[in-house]
Amino acid sequence: MMNWSFTPRRILSVDALRGLTMMMMLFVNDIPSLRDIPQWLLHAATQEDRMGFSDLVFPCFLFCVGMSVPLSVEQRRQVRGESDWQIAGHVLKRTLVLLALGLLTLNNGGVEEGLSYAQFNLLMVVGVVLTWGVHPSKGRWRRPLQALNAVGVVMLVSLVVYKDLHGQPFEVGWWGILGLIGWTYAVCATVYLMVGQKRGLIPLLAIVAILLAVGNRSAFIPHDWASRVILLPFIPGGWTHHALGMCGMAAVMMMQHCYAKGKHLHYIVGLLVGAVVMLGLGMWAHEYWIISKNMATPTWLFFCISVFLPVLALFYWLTEVKGLTTWTVGLKPAATATLTCYMLPYGWYALQGMMGWSYPELLQAGGCGLLRSMLFAVVICLITEMLGRIGVKLKI
Repeated sequence: MMNWSFTPRRILSVDALRGLTMMMMLFVNDIPSLRDIPQWLLHAATQEDRMGFSDLVFPCFLFCVGMSVPLSVEQRRQVRGESDWQIAGHVLKRTLVLLALGLLTLNNGGVEEGLSYAQFNLLMVVGVVLTWGVHPSKGRWRRPLQALNAVGVVMLVSLVVYKDLHGQPFEVGWWGILGLIGWTYAVCATVYLMVGQKRGLIPLLAIVAILLAVGNRSAFIPHDWASRVILLPFIPGGWTHHALGMCGMAAVMMMQHCYAKGKHLHYIVGLLVGAVVMLGLGMWAHEYWIISKNMATPTWLFFCISVFLPVLALFYWLTEVKGLTTWTVGLKPAATATLTCYMLPYGWYALQGMMGWSYPELLQAGGCGLLRSMLFAVVICLITEMLGRIGVKLKI
Protein backbone atom coordinates (compact mmCIF):
# COMPACT_ATOMS: atom_id res chain seq x y z
CA MET A 1 0.00 0.00 0.00
CA MET A 2 2.76 2.43 0.87
CA ASN A 3 4.64 1.87 -2.40
CA TRP A 4 2.09 3.49 -4.70
CA SER A 5 3.28 3.59 -8.30
CA PHE A 6 3.44 7.02 -9.87
CA THR A 7 3.72 7.75 -13.57
CA PRO A 8 4.46 11.40 -14.35
CA ARG A 9 1.97 12.80 -16.84
CA ARG A 10 0.26 16.05 -17.69
CA ILE A 11 -3.00 16.18 -15.73
CA LEU A 12 -5.48 18.60 -17.25
CA SER A 13 -7.60 18.87 -14.12
CA VAL A 14 -4.54 20.02 -12.16
CA ASP A 15 -3.52 22.44 -14.92
CA ALA A 16 -7.05 23.80 -15.14
CA LEU A 17 -7.30 24.45 -11.41
CA ARG A 18 -3.86 26.08 -11.34
CA GLY A 19 -4.65 28.20 -14.40
CA LEU A 20 -8.02 29.33 -13.04
CA THR A 21 -6.40 30.17 -9.70
CA MET A 22 -3.74 32.28 -11.40
CA MET A 23 -6.37 34.16 -13.40
CA MET A 24 -8.34 34.81 -10.23
CA MET A 25 -5.18 36.07 -8.54
CA LEU A 26 -4.73 38.62 -11.34
CA PHE A 27 -8.39 39.58 -10.92
CA VAL A 28 -8.40 40.01 -7.14
CA ASN A 29 -5.10 41.91 -7.21
CA ASP A 30 -6.69 44.44 -9.58
CA ILE A 31 -10.09 45.01 -7.95
CA PRO A 32 -8.89 46.87 -4.80
CA SER A 33 -8.55 49.96 -7.02
CA LEU A 34 -12.28 49.86 -7.80
CA ARG A 35 -15.13 51.62 -6.01
CA ASP A 36 -18.63 50.44 -5.25
CA ILE A 37 -18.03 46.71 -5.55
CA PRO A 38 -19.44 43.94 -3.32
CA GLN A 39 -17.61 43.57 -0.02
CA TRP A 40 -17.61 39.78 -0.30
CA LEU A 41 -15.19 39.97 -3.23
CA LEU A 42 -12.48 41.70 -1.20
CA HIS A 43 -10.07 40.48 1.45
CA ALA A 44 -11.37 40.45 5.01
CA ALA A 45 -9.47 42.49 7.58
CA THR A 46 -7.07 40.57 9.83
CA GLN A 47 -9.31 40.60 12.89
CA GLU A 48 -12.54 40.27 10.90
CA ASP A 49 -14.29 36.94 11.33
CA ARG A 50 -15.13 36.21 7.70
CA MET A 51 -13.63 35.12 4.41
CA GLY A 52 -14.03 37.06 1.17
CA PHE A 53 -13.62 35.58 -2.30
CA SER A 54 -10.13 37.09 -2.46
CA ASP A 55 -9.17 35.10 0.64
CA LEU A 56 -9.68 31.86 -1.29
CA VAL A 57 -7.25 32.56 -4.11
CA PHE A 58 -3.88 32.45 -2.33
CA PRO A 59 -4.65 29.22 -0.39
CA CYS A 60 -5.86 27.59 -3.60
CA PHE A 61 -2.51 28.44 -5.16
CA LEU A 62 -0.74 26.75 -2.23
CA PHE A 63 -3.00 23.73 -2.76
CA CYS A 64 -1.96 23.70 -6.43
CA VAL A 65 1.72 24.01 -5.47
CA GLY A 66 1.31 20.84 -3.43
CA MET A 67 -0.35 19.04 -6.34
CA SER A 68 2.49 20.06 -8.66
CA VAL A 69 5.32 18.82 -6.42
CA PRO A 70 4.95 15.03 -7.04
CA LEU A 71 4.45 15.65 -10.76
CA SER A 72 7.57 17.79 -11.14
CA VAL A 73 9.75 15.59 -8.90
CA GLU A 74 8.78 12.39 -10.72
CA GLN A 75 9.31 14.11 -14.07
CA ARG A 76 12.88 14.83 -13.07
CA ARG A 77 13.37 11.45 -11.42
CA GLN A 78 11.79 9.12 -13.98
CA VAL A 79 12.07 11.05 -17.26
CA ARG A 80 15.28 13.03 -16.83
CA GLY A 81 16.97 10.42 -14.67
CA GLU A 82 18.07 12.86 -11.98
CA SER A 83 19.11 11.61 -8.56
CA ASP A 84 17.36 12.74 -5.38
CA TRP A 85 20.38 14.90 -4.54
CA GLN A 86 20.13 16.65 -7.90
CA ILE A 87 16.41 17.20 -7.37
CA ALA A 88 17.08 18.52 -3.85
CA GLY A 89 19.54 21.00 -5.33
CA HIS A 90 16.87 22.17 -7.78
CA VAL A 91 14.35 22.50 -4.94
CA LEU A 92 16.82 24.61 -2.94
CA LYS A 93 17.56 26.85 -5.92
CA ARG A 94 13.88 27.32 -6.72
CA THR A 95 13.06 28.08 -3.10
CA LEU A 96 15.78 30.74 -2.86
CA VAL A 97 14.57 32.38 -6.07
CA LEU A 98 10.96 32.47 -4.85
CA LEU A 99 12.07 33.95 -1.52
CA ALA A 100 14.13 36.59 -3.35
CA LEU A 101 11.23 37.47 -5.65
CA GLY A 102 8.92 37.61 -2.66
CA LEU A 103 11.17 40.12 -0.91
CA LEU A 104 11.55 42.17 -4.10
CA THR A 105 7.79 42.48 -4.53
CA LEU A 106 7.30 43.10 -0.80
CA ASN A 107 9.83 45.94 -0.79
CA ASN A 108 8.87 47.37 -4.17
CA GLY A 109 8.21 50.94 -3.09
CA GLY A 110 10.36 53.83 -4.25
CA VAL A 111 12.20 56.36 -2.05
CA GLU A 112 11.25 59.89 -1.07
CA GLU A 113 13.98 61.51 -3.12
CA GLY A 114 14.88 59.38 -6.09
CA LEU A 115 13.17 56.45 -7.77
CA SER A 116 9.40 56.58 -7.63
CA TYR A 117 7.20 53.59 -6.91
CA ALA A 118 6.51 53.12 -10.62
CA GLN A 119 10.17 53.50 -11.65
CA PHE A 120 11.32 50.98 -9.06
CA ASN A 121 8.69 48.46 -10.17
CA LEU A 122 9.56 48.82 -13.85
CA LEU A 123 13.27 48.32 -13.17
CA MET A 124 12.42 45.36 -10.96
CA VAL A 125 10.36 43.67 -13.68
CA VAL A 126 13.07 44.28 -16.30
CA GLY A 127 15.69 42.85 -13.94
CA VAL A 128 13.57 39.78 -13.22
CA VAL A 129 12.92 39.15 -16.93
CA LEU A 130 16.61 39.48 -17.80
CA THR A 131 17.65 37.20 -14.94
CA TRP A 132 15.10 34.41 -15.23
CA GLY A 133 13.41 35.02 -18.56
CA VAL A 134 16.38 34.64 -20.88
CA HIS A 135 18.23 31.34 -20.76
CA PRO A 136 21.54 30.53 -22.47
CA SER A 137 21.26 28.15 -25.39
CA LYS A 138 23.78 26.36 -27.51
CA GLY A 139 25.52 28.16 -30.35
CA ARG A 140 26.47 31.77 -30.92
CA TRP A 141 23.66 33.18 -28.74
CA ARG A 142 24.89 31.51 -25.58
CA ARG A 143 27.31 34.21 -24.40
CA PRO A 144 25.06 37.21 -25.24
CA LEU A 145 22.18 35.61 -23.37
CA GLN A 146 24.41 34.85 -20.39
CA ALA A 147 25.46 38.50 -20.44
CA LEU A 148 21.80 39.52 -20.21
CA ASN A 149 21.38 37.21 -17.22
CA ALA A 150 24.31 38.97 -15.54
CA VAL A 151 22.83 42.41 -16.33
CA GLY A 152 19.56 41.36 -14.72
CA VAL A 153 21.31 40.19 -11.55
CA VAL A 154 23.26 43.46 -11.34
CA MET A 155 20.03 45.45 -11.75
CA LEU A 156 18.25 43.61 -8.95
CA VAL A 157 21.21 43.80 -6.58
CA SER A 158 21.54 47.51 -7.40
CA LEU A 159 17.91 48.11 -6.45
CA VAL A 160 18.48 46.46 -3.08
CA VAL A 161 21.64 48.52 -2.46
CA TYR A 162 19.93 51.70 -3.71
CA LYS A 163 17.12 51.42 -1.18
CA ASP A 164 19.58 50.63 1.59
CA LEU A 165 21.64 53.73 0.77
CA HIS A 166 18.45 55.79 0.99
CA GLY A 167 17.64 54.52 4.47
CA GLN A 168 14.99 52.02 3.39
CA PRO A 169 16.67 48.60 3.68
CA PHE A 170 14.80 45.50 2.57
CA GLU A 171 12.68 43.93 5.28
CA VAL A 172 11.71 40.27 5.52
CA GLY A 173 8.28 41.08 6.95
CA TRP A 174 5.81 38.41 5.84
CA TRP A 175 8.00 37.40 2.84
CA GLY A 176 5.47 38.45 0.20
CA ILE A 177 3.15 36.12 -1.73
CA LEU A 178 5.95 34.50 -3.74
CA GLY A 179 8.03 34.08 -0.59
CA LEU A 180 5.21 32.26 1.22
CA ILE A 181 4.76 30.08 -1.85
CA GLY A 182 8.49 29.37 -1.75
CA TRP A 183 8.37 28.21 1.87
CA THR A 184 5.42 25.88 1.23
CA TYR A 185 7.06 24.52 -1.91
CA ALA A 186 10.26 23.80 0.06
CA VAL A 187 8.44 21.97 2.84
CA CYS A 188 6.26 19.90 0.49
CA ALA A 189 9.14 18.99 -1.83
CA THR A 190 11.37 18.04 1.10
CA VAL A 191 8.66 15.82 2.60
CA TYR A 192 8.07 14.16 -0.77
CA LEU A 193 11.75 13.44 -1.28
CA MET A 194 12.07 12.05 2.25
CA VAL A 195 9.26 9.50 1.85
CA GLY A 196 11.05 8.00 -1.15
CA GLN A 197 9.10 5.12 -2.66
CA LYS A 198 6.62 5.02 0.23
CA ARG A 199 4.33 7.49 -1.53
CA GLY A 200 1.25 6.03 0.13
CA LEU A 201 2.34 7.82 3.30
CA ILE A 202 1.54 11.23 1.80
CA PRO A 203 -2.19 11.28 2.79
CA LEU A 204 -1.22 10.34 6.34
CA LEU A 205 1.44 13.06 6.42
CA ALA A 206 -1.16 15.56 5.20
CA ILE A 207 -3.19 14.73 8.30
CA VAL A 208 -0.06 15.25 10.40
CA ALA A 209 0.42 18.66 8.78
CA ILE A 210 -3.16 19.58 9.66
CA LEU A 211 -2.56 18.52 13.27
CA LEU A 212 0.59 20.66 13.37
CA ALA A 213 -1.40 23.61 11.99
CA VAL A 214 -3.96 23.19 14.77
CA GLY A 215 -1.19 22.73 17.33
CA ASN A 216 0.44 25.92 16.15
CA ARG A 217 -2.68 27.86 17.14
CA SER A 218 -3.34 26.04 20.39
CA ALA A 219 -1.60 25.75 23.75
CA PHE A 220 -0.90 22.05 23.22
CA ILE A 221 2.82 22.85 23.04
CA PRO A 222 3.64 25.64 25.57
CA HIS A 223 5.20 28.71 23.97
CA ASP A 224 8.35 28.47 26.09
CA TRP A 225 9.11 24.90 25.00
CA ALA A 226 11.95 24.45 22.55
CA SER A 227 9.95 21.71 20.82
CA ARG A 228 7.75 24.42 19.28
CA VAL A 229 10.46 24.69 16.64
CA ILE A 230 8.67 21.86 14.77
CA LEU A 231 5.85 24.34 14.17
CA LEU A 232 8.22 26.50 12.09
CA PRO A 233 7.47 29.71 14.01
CA PHE A 234 9.85 31.74 11.83
CA ILE A 235 7.57 31.27 8.78
CA PRO A 236 4.37 33.37 8.62
CA GLY A 237 1.36 31.10 8.45
CA GLY A 238 3.41 28.17 9.67
CA TRP A 239 1.89 24.79 9.13
CA THR A 240 -1.44 26.22 8.04
CA HIS A 241 0.09 27.16 4.69
CA HIS A 242 2.07 23.95 4.48
CA ALA A 243 -1.02 21.89 5.32
CA LEU A 244 -2.73 23.38 2.27
CA GLY A 245 0.21 22.24 0.14
CA MET A 246 0.33 18.81 1.78
CA CYS A 247 -3.41 18.33 1.16
CA GLY A 248 -2.76 19.16 -2.49
CA MET A 249 -0.02 16.53 -2.56
CA ALA A 250 -2.34 13.96 -1.01
CA ALA A 251 -5.08 14.81 -3.52
CA VAL A 252 -2.83 14.29 -6.56
CA MET A 253 -1.27 11.11 -5.11
CA MET A 254 -4.69 9.56 -4.62
CA MET A 255 -5.71 10.83 -8.04
CA GLN A 256 -2.83 9.00 -9.72
CA HIS A 257 -3.47 5.88 -7.66
CA CYS A 258 -7.18 5.75 -8.54
CA TYR A 259 -6.61 6.76 -12.16
CA ALA A 260 -4.18 3.88 -12.68
CA LYS A 261 -6.80 1.44 -11.37
CA GLY A 262 -9.68 3.07 -13.24
CA LYS A 263 -11.45 3.93 -9.98
CA HIS A 264 -12.68 7.36 -11.06
CA LEU A 265 -15.89 7.23 -9.04
CA HIS A 266 -13.99 6.19 -5.91
CA TYR A 267 -11.74 9.23 -6.27
CA ILE A 268 -14.57 11.71 -6.86
CA VAL A 269 -16.60 10.36 -3.95
CA GLY A 270 -13.48 10.45 -1.78
CA LEU A 271 -12.95 14.14 -2.57
CA LEU A 272 -16.58 14.96 -1.80
CA VAL A 273 -16.48 13.05 1.49
CA GLY A 274 -13.24 14.83 2.35
CA ALA A 275 -14.94 18.18 1.65
CA VAL A 276 -17.78 17.33 4.04
CA VAL A 277 -15.28 16.31 6.73
CA MET A 278 -13.34 19.56 6.26
CA LEU A 279 -16.56 21.58 6.45
CA GLY A 280 -17.39 19.87 9.74
CA LEU A 281 -13.89 20.53 11.08
CA GLY A 282 -14.24 24.16 10.04
CA MET A 283 -17.47 24.50 12.00
CA TRP A 284 -15.79 22.88 15.01
CA ALA A 285 -12.71 25.10 14.73
CA HIS A 286 -14.89 28.20 14.50
CA GLU A 287 -15.71 27.68 18.15
CA TYR A 288 -12.06 28.42 18.98
CA TRP A 289 -10.65 30.57 16.15
CA ILE A 290 -12.03 33.18 13.81
CA ILE A 291 -11.88 32.80 10.03
CA SER A 292 -8.81 34.82 9.07
CA LYS A 293 -6.48 34.49 6.08
CA ASN A 294 -3.93 36.93 7.50
CA MET A 295 -3.78 35.05 10.80
CA ALA A 296 -3.80 31.70 8.96
CA THR A 297 -6.25 30.18 11.41
CA PRO A 298 -7.23 26.49 11.30
CA THR A 299 -10.82 27.58 10.63
CA TRP A 300 -9.71 29.32 7.44
CA LEU A 301 -7.69 26.23 6.48
CA PHE A 302 -10.62 23.82 6.87
CA PHE A 303 -13.14 25.99 5.05
CA CYS A 304 -10.71 26.58 2.19
CA ILE A 305 -10.05 22.88 1.65
CA SER A 306 -13.79 22.18 1.83
CA VAL A 307 -14.13 24.44 -1.24
CA PHE A 308 -11.11 23.20 -3.20
CA LEU A 309 -11.91 19.47 -3.05
CA PRO A 310 -15.32 19.69 -4.79
CA VAL A 311 -13.87 22.00 -7.45
CA LEU A 312 -11.06 19.51 -8.10
CA ALA A 313 -13.64 16.71 -8.25
CA LEU A 314 -15.62 18.65 -10.86
CA PHE A 315 -12.51 19.36 -12.96
CA TYR A 316 -11.42 15.71 -12.72
CA TRP A 317 -14.87 14.49 -13.78
CA LEU A 318 -14.93 16.86 -16.77
CA THR A 319 -11.42 16.12 -18.04
CA GLU A 320 -10.49 12.59 -16.97
CA VAL A 321 -13.91 10.93 -16.94
CA LYS A 322 -15.89 12.77 -19.62
CA GLY A 323 -12.92 13.80 -21.75
CA LEU A 324 -14.14 17.40 -22.04
CA THR A 325 -10.86 19.27 -22.42
CA THR A 326 -11.54 22.11 -24.87
CA TRP A 327 -12.52 24.49 -22.05
CA THR A 328 -9.04 24.17 -20.48
CA VAL A 329 -7.23 25.68 -23.49
CA GLY A 330 -7.84 29.26 -22.38
CA LEU A 331 -6.35 28.50 -18.96
CA LYS A 332 -3.13 26.98 -20.33
CA PRO A 333 -0.95 30.15 -20.31
CA ALA A 334 -1.81 30.84 -16.67
CA ALA A 335 -1.23 27.19 -15.78
CA THR A 336 2.13 26.70 -17.48
CA ALA A 337 3.67 30.18 -17.09
CA THR A 338 2.32 31.24 -13.71
CA LEU A 339 5.37 33.27 -12.68
CA THR A 340 5.26 35.26 -15.92
CA CYS A 341 1.55 35.93 -15.36
CA TYR A 342 2.22 37.07 -11.82
CA MET A 343 5.04 39.50 -12.67
CA LEU A 344 3.58 41.13 -15.81
CA PRO A 345 1.03 43.30 -13.94
CA TYR A 346 3.86 44.92 -11.98
CA GLY A 347 5.22 46.16 -15.30
CA TRP A 348 1.81 47.35 -16.48
CA TYR A 349 1.03 49.21 -13.25
CA ALA A 350 4.49 50.82 -13.39
CA LEU A 351 4.01 52.02 -16.97
CA GLN A 352 0.52 53.21 -16.13
CA GLY A 353 1.85 55.28 -13.24
CA MET A 354 4.82 56.73 -15.13
CA MET A 355 2.75 57.69 -18.18
CA GLY A 356 -0.19 58.99 -16.16
CA TRP A 357 -2.64 56.66 -17.85
CA SER A 358 -6.02 56.15 -16.22
CA TYR A 359 -9.15 54.24 -17.11
CA PRO A 360 -12.37 56.05 -18.02
CA GLU A 361 -14.56 56.80 -15.00
CA LEU A 362 -17.06 54.17 -16.11
CA LEU A 363 -14.42 51.45 -15.71
CA GLN A 364 -13.33 52.47 -12.22
CA ALA A 365 -16.38 51.36 -10.28
CA GLY A 366 -19.19 48.83 -10.02
CA GLY A 367 -19.95 46.09 -12.50
CA CYS A 368 -18.11 47.77 -15.37
CA GLY A 369 -15.02 48.03 -13.19
CA LEU A 370 -15.24 44.35 -12.30
CA LEU A 371 -15.55 43.49 -15.98
CA ARG A 372 -12.47 45.61 -16.66
CA SER A 373 -10.49 43.73 -14.01
CA MET A 374 -11.57 40.39 -15.44
CA LEU A 375 -10.61 41.48 -18.96
CA PHE A 376 -7.29 42.66 -17.55
CA ALA A 377 -6.63 39.14 -16.23
CA VAL A 378 -7.52 37.66 -19.62
CA VAL A 379 -5.26 40.12 -21.47
CA ILE A 380 -2.34 39.33 -19.17
CA CYS A 381 -2.80 35.64 -19.94
CA LEU A 382 -2.92 36.35 -23.68
CA ILE A 383 0.25 38.43 -23.47
CA THR A 384 1.88 35.61 -21.52
CA GLU A 385 0.96 33.18 -24.28
CA MET A 386 2.34 35.47 -27.01
CA LEU A 387 5.59 35.99 -25.10
CA GLY A 388 5.90 32.24 -24.65
CA ARG A 389 5.65 31.70 -28.39
CA ILE A 390 8.75 33.84 -28.94
CA GLY A 391 10.64 32.19 -26.10
CA VAL A 392 10.11 34.80 -23.38
CA LYS A 393 9.04 33.02 -20.23
CA LEU A 394 10.12 33.27 -16.62
CA LYS A 395 11.46 29.93 -15.50
CA ILE A 396 13.20 29.09 -12.25
